[in-house]
Amino acid sequence: MTKYIKAALHQAKYKILSDDDTFYGEIPGFQGVWANTDTLEACREELAEVLEEWIFLRVSQNLPLPVVNGID
Repeated sequence: MTKYIKAALHQAKYKILSDDDTFYGEIPGFQGVWANTDTLEACREELAEVLEEWIFLRVSQNLPLPVVNGID
């Protein structure tokens, strides 16, 4: 699972929102997995937490996970 999370986070996209100068991050292909915080580091950490919770939810509901770099 650690390899999967690292691979997914490696695909994350980050940007600074112009309206409030906060950092927004999301992972393409992972619907609903996003974070928005004051610093880039905090955004990365929150995105990792959201991704982990998202994975556990999907697994508990027997829903498929996206394949990331050949990892499923």
